[in-house]
Amino acid sequence: MVEEAGPYNQVVMDHLKHPRNRGEMENPDGVGEAQNPVCGDTMRLSIKVETGRIIDAKFLTFGCGAAIASSSMTTEMIKGKTTEEALLISDQMIADALGGLPPSKVHCSVLAEKAIRAAVSDYQKRRGG
Repeated sequence: MVEEAGPYNQVVMDHLKHPRNRGEMENPDGVGEAQNPVCGDTMRLSIKVETGRIIDAKFLTFGCGAAIASSSMTTEMIKGKTTEEALLISDQMIADALGGLPPSKVHCSVLAEKAIRAAVSDYQKRRGG
């Protein structure tokens, strides 16, 4: 069933119209990028880590509304978490936090999960771990 505002619910629309933590980060501790080769959506996630906790996160996303909303929600979800806790966040958890995504847009939350993993992996490599 499609709502009046299109295929997205109010939570997705809020994150699309008012994205949290969008932009570049100066001197990030880890940067992860994920891309969907089919639709071309690209997500870059930067994290700042202190004493094992993600204290800040920023994103740059080229893609559809669901990709932008997924990126925005992801930054909110990982802030304050340890890097280990961030790795436990699944694409389903991101989609659920957004109140669900249309079936054709589920790949956006998958992209966000991959970006988290890539950013944490980059952070660990930079630390020599």
